[in-house]
Amino acid sequence: MYKVKTPSVAGTFYPENKEELLSQIADFKKNLKKHYTYTSRAVIVPHAGYYYSGQLAFEGLNCLDKKVENIFIFAPAHRVFVEGAALSGFDAWETPLGDVELNKEINNELNEKFGCVFYNEAFKDEHAIEVQLPLLQKTFEYFKIIPVLVGREKASKITEIISHYWGDEKNAFVISSDLSHFLSSPDAKKVDLTTAQMIEEVDMSSFHPEQACGSVGICGLCDFAGLKGYSLIRVGMLNSGDISGDNSRVVGYGSWMLYEGEKNKFIKEYFSDFVLDTCRKSIEYDGKYSPENYAPVFDELGACFVTLEIGGNLRGCIGSILAYEPLVDNLVKNAYNSAFSDPRFPPVSKEEFLKTELKVSILSAPVKMKFKDENDLLSQIVPFVDGLIIKDGRYQAVYLPSVWEQLPDKEDFLNSLKQKSGLPRDYFSETFEAFRFGTEYIF
Repeated sequence: MYKVKTPSVAGTFYPENKEELLSQIADFKKNLKKHYTYTSRAVIVPHAGYYYSGQLAFEGLNCLDKKVENIFIFAPAHRVFVEGAALSGFDAWETPLGDVELNKEINNELNEKFGCVFYNEAFKDEHAIEVQLPLLQKTFEYFKIIPVLVGREKASKITEIISHYWGDEKNAFVISSDLSHFLSSPDAKKVDLTTAQMIEEVDMSSFHPEQACGSVGICGLCDFAGLKGYSLIRVGMLNSGDISGDNSRVVGYGSWMLYEGEKNKFIKEYFSDFVLDTCRKSIEYDGKYSPENYAPVFDELGACFVTLEIGGNLRGCIGSILAYEPLVDNLVKNAYNSAFSDPRFPPVSKEEFLKTELKVSILSAPVKMKFKDENDLLSQIVPFVDGLIIKDGRYQAVYLPSVWEQLPDKEDFLNSLKQKSGLPRDYFSETFEAFRFGTEYIF
């Protein structure tokens, strides 16, 4: 017997009238911010009512590769206690736009191989999966779903499932989750920014379940990304107060997409022109330039160096080693300072600026190196790849990877860096520290 799950929240979380629903989704499509051309196979999206988070959810789901055929949807169980993870035993789920078929073969595999249990009762009044379906129906021509309600389960189980099915490019993964709940808007924004930084740094070691209702799914996807060397790119963030105007008790919403590589490579591949244009305009407008309608990835924390050259000769270079502010702000500030505040040079004149070549280095987070002695340190350094920071007491200096072009020998590179910090070339001690980092060059 073919079993269809009828809608549980049509008429509350989204319109139950087909024409009204189509009209609302058409508005989402009309207002779609097409910041990204990259298509992903995994996203994090919110699951509140369409009035509050429908636009942002549509933005995130629109980042999915349209060629996928099976969409896993991991969502938290809000209504019924679930031990582990629950599967739907229906053949299809109904929405006002028609039926969405389940992939029963994968469903059965999740039961047999991963210990997920069939538990239809858990889905009876649940919204967190259902609200995604009409949006997916208007985004994909054909797809099947694998709905999974996550209860008391370890994030490692979600990581394991994603890892197992990732190899088939027909599979995609949706993590359905809202962020903070029922804080004042200022407090919610602080908490949600902390959550965003954890997601974007793919480091959930300090994550607390109260930061997001779908915390298990988020942590599972982030752990998968960390294992693969992938990144999570911000699609957007807001809270219910931004929509309703009531900032007393809000719910936070965020959306991210998985990029199969490092974030800075993503920025270089898709946004090099924006990076260079922002830096040039910052100099032209004396550091008072404020870009508008830029991609949300530039609201993520980032660190950069901006270098000015005239005829191949250095004319200014200022930067940040650590990411402590949105990358867009760091670009604006360091571009201005490289032109007007480098203590080695006078301010760049308008005539000089016309001849200036601009180069930007976007830095990865520094990683502390472990070594027994100087020879051990030298053996670990990778020429033309590693940037290096050294520290010992009050002495500190940094070389970008571009310095390898002038100092290709590892020993010369390190000794010159010691001199830059104020230490003798032959200096070494038990308190000597070194940190390596990578850069993406844009010029």
